[in-house]
Amino acid sequence: MKEELENTFPLSKNNVIKGSRRLIREKIMQIIFAHKMSETDFELLYNNIFNRDFNFGDEEEQTIPDKLLKPDEVFELEADVPIAWTKRESEYAHTLLSLTMKDYEEVDARIKSAANNWEIERISPIDSILIHLGVAEFMHFPDIPSKVTMNEMLEIAKKFSTPKSNIFINGVLNSILLELTEEGKVVKTGRGLRQ
Repeated sequence: MKEELENTFPLSKNNVIKGSRRLIREKIMQIIFAHKMSETDFELLYNNIFNRDFNFGDEEEQTIPDKLLKPDEVFELEADVPIAWTKRESEYAHTLLSLTMKDYEEVDARIKSAANNWEIERISPIDSILIHLGVAEFMHFPDIPSKVTMNEMLEIAKKFSTPKSNIFINGVLNSILLELTEEGKVVKTGRGLRQ
């Protein structure tokens, strides 16, 4: 019975999840989405979503639960397992978020131009945010190949957006990448990254 429960709730054995760039991109997407939907302060969102820093006024000294958790409650709690971010990952996350937001209006104009048959308001918020993240990586992260950025945004879209989103995102990002490259705004450095 104990082994069956451990297989049902595998994260219960772990205290922490290792961070990754993909997970960072997902968390930054969630932060921007939450901000756009609620206008909540970025710092609060960053602490809650990225750092998993929740403070609901619970007393820390309370050690005896008043009830047993149901399986769906356990799954929800397991989703809140802390993530162990390295200093480098945290710096990348802060930079990605700030540069994405800094260029937001300029990138909106580029999206309008690249998606000429779409009104910006009709584009899925997740798709729009992923395009913004992709453009930020194209322009401001010389060590990340454009193909990697493109692939990452498409994989995240498969997980969080509609079935056809990756086709739309791919087309818009390709168009914007060509435009940025022609303008000299995409400069990749390092072995095999020069474009």
